[in-house]
Amino acid sequence: MEQRGESQVLFSGEESRIRPQQSPTPYRDISVEQPGWTKILVLAGIITVLGSSSPVGYNIGVINTPGWVIKQFCNESVTSRFNIALTSSQLDILWSSIVSVFLIGGSVGSLTGSLLADKIGRRGSLAISSVLGVIAGIMFGASKGANSIEMLFVGRIFGGLSAGLITTIMPMYLMELAPPRLKGAVGALCPLGVTVGILFGQILSVYRILGNETYWPYCLAISAVFQAICALIIPVLPESPKYLFVIKKNPPLALKQLKRIRNANEESLSDEIEILRLEDQENIKQGDTWNIRKVLKSKALMLPLLLVCALQAGQQLSGVNAVFYYSSVIFKRAGLSTASSEMATIGAGCCNIFMAMLAVQTMLWFKRRTILLISLVLTTLCLIILGLSIGFIDSFQWMPYLCIVGVLGYVLCYGLGLGPIPYFIGSELFEVGPRSSAMALGSMANWTGNFIVGLTFPTMDTYLGATSFLIFAAIAVGLFIFAKVYLPETKGKDACEVYHLVEHGFKSRPLNTRVTVLENGGELSNLTEKSYL
Repeated sequence: MEQRGESQVLFSGEESRIRPQQSPTPYRDISVEQPGWTKILVLAGIITVLGSSSPVGYNIGVINTPGWVIKQFCNESVTSRFNIALTSSQLDILWSSIVSVFLIGGSVGSLTGSLLADKIGRRGSLAISSVLGVIAGIMFGASKGANSIEMLFVGRIFGGLSAGLITTIMPMYLMELAPPRLKGAVGALCPLGVTVGILFGQILSVYRILGNETYWPYCLAISAVFQAICALIIPVLPESPKYLFVIKKNPPLALKQLKRIRNANEESLSDEIEILRLEDQENIKQGDTWNIRKVLKSKALMLPLLLVCALQAGQQLSGVNAVFYYSSVIFKRAGLSTASSEMATIGAGCCNIFMAMLAVQTMLWFKRRTILLISLVLTTLCLIILGLSIGFIDSFQWMPYLCIVGVLGYVLCYGLGLGPIPYFIGSELFEVGPRSSAMALGSMANWTGNFIVGLTFPTMDTYLGATSFLIFAAIAVGLFIFAKVYLPETKGKDACEVYHLVEHGFKSRPLNTRVTVLENGGELSNLTEKSYL
C-alpha cells in the first residue's frame, strides 16, 4: 500500500473532519461537501428496491389471504397422490410448515450472506439472491400443474434464502455506495421496499384479483419477474468501493468505482479516499480477516453486536405483525363490513408505506438515536392503548374507535424509527471488515424474532388475548432502556469513530466520549467529556 503523508483525523460531536497537516485550510465537514444523489446511485436505489427488497415484503404479505385456497389444494394433492385424508389439525400443521419454512430460509440466507458478501462482493451476492428468487417463482408457478406440495416447500425455502441474503446485503451495499450525508436516506430504502412489497402482496392476493383457486400459483410467483429483471441489471451497477479497497485490497478499482458513483474527479474525493485508507488501516490492525466466529468472540465488538441484534429482533418482537393481524378484526368491530375492513387494513398498509417514504427524508433531518428513542416511546404508548382498548372493546361504544387510533398510531410511530433504523444501523456501528458478519447476525435475529412471534402469538392470543400487546409494550420498553444507555449517535460519524465509542462493552459510555484519531504513529484515544448529544 502506498505511503501517505502525515495527516490528522479529529472526531467531535456530529462531524468527521480530515485536515492534512500541510494544508492551511480550516476543517471541512465531509458530510456537507460530498455530492448528493447521482444517476448511478439513484439507479442502484431503484433497482434494489424494486428487484430485491420489494420481493422480500411481497413473499411475506402474499401468503395470508389466499391461505385457505392453498390449504385446500394441499389437502386435495395429498389425498389424490397418497390416498390419505388429512385431519383439520394435520392440515394446519402442514400449512404452518409451508409458511414458517420461509422464515427458516431467511435465517439461513442471512448467515450465508456474510460469507458471500466478502467472497464474491456485495453486488454479486445480490445477483445470487435474485437467481434464488427466480427459482422460487418457477417452483410456485409450476406447483399446481404438477400437483406437488413439495414444489411449494422448495419455493418457500428458496424464497426465504433469497430474502435472508437481501436483508443482510442490500442495506450494507447501498450505504457503502452513498456519500456520508445520504447514508441514512439510502439505508431506509431497504425497509421501504419491504413495506411496498407487503402492501402489493396483500392487494394482489385478494380473492377477486389473484388469490383464488385459478390464479394463486401466479400470485405467489409474480415477484420472481422483478427479481429476474434485477438479476439482468445488477451487473451494470458499481461494486462497493469500501469492499474493493478494504476487503479485496484493490485501491485502483475502488477509486475507479468511487469516481463513477460520485460522477467526480479524484481531487474532489480526497476526503472519502482518506476515510477508506483509515478504515483499511483499522481493519489491518484488528486482524484483516473476519468471519462470524471471530466477530462473536471479539470483546470489542460485543456491545455493537448486541445493539444490532437487539434492535433487529426487537423490531419484530414489538408486535408489528400482531397489530396487522388484529387490524381487520378491530375494523370489523368498529362497524365496517368484511370488504370494508379489508380495505381499511390495506389503508393501514398505505400509512406504513407513507412512513417508510418519509423515513428516507427524516434520516437526513434527524439524528438516528433521537428518532429511534422517540419512535420506541410512542410505539409503547400505542401498544398500551391497544392492549387496554381491545380488552374493553365491548364495554364502551367508543372503544372500537380508540382501537383504530391505536392501530394507525402504532403504524405511524413504528415507521418513524423502529421500522427503518434496525435494518441499516449495523452498517454504521461496524467497520468494513466485520460489517458483513454483523449484518448477517442482525438479519438472522430479525428473522428469528419474526419466527418467534409467528409461532407464539396464536397461543398468546388464545390464552392472554389483549394482554399480549402489553407484553410487546414491555419488550419495547426494555429496548428503549438498552438503546438509551448504550446506542451512540451514528449520524455524521465515520465507522472508525463509532467503533471506539463502543469498544469497551458494557463499560462503554458512548454519550460521554469524544474520539481523537491520529495517524502515522499517533494513538487512538477516547477522551471523556460532558455529553454533547
